[in-house]
Amino acid sequence: MSTAQAATAGHRTMYFEDFSPGQVFQTGGRTITETDLTMFSMLTGDWNAIHSDADYARTTRYGERLVHGSFGIGLAIGLMHGLGIFEGSAVAMLGISEWRFERPILIGTTLHLRLEVIDAERGRTGRTGRIGRHFKLIDGPGEVVQQGRSDVLVLTRAGLIE
Repeated sequence: MSTAQAATAGHRTMYFEDFSPGQVFQTGGRTITETDLTMFSMLTGDWNAIHSDADYARTTRYGERLVHGSFGIGLAIGLMHGLGIFEGSAVAMLGISEWRFERPILIGTTLHLRLEVIDAERGRTGRTGRIGRHFKLIDGPGEVVQQGRSDVLVLTRAGLIE
């Protein structure tokens, strides 16, 4: 499936057999807002000055407040969910690893997700399989803001009917 097809496929559940290494899925954009920053601060309790104090943030190398790095991980998962490809087939996220914060997330930045299938391994029982995924959060100019791996356990078609 091409990137263009994946972006427009929308809410088509995929099972283990539907994935293969090299497949790429890309979401539409999401512009980060002041409300996102505030709500994430409220949710996590992280009111570090770089996130909450505009006067302080103006004195830093970025000159403005930064959105929490961990917000990007949650956003990537949410954008992925919007593709619909794991709806009803995902059993469990197996972890997040090798996550890198390459660039800051600023209010007003538009991000989209590029998800690539990097490997796939059928489980012993044949009911599930592990899909290795590489996530890239990319900004409007095409720069990688964050990236990392997150594997998922998904149903096979045989696992669906058992």
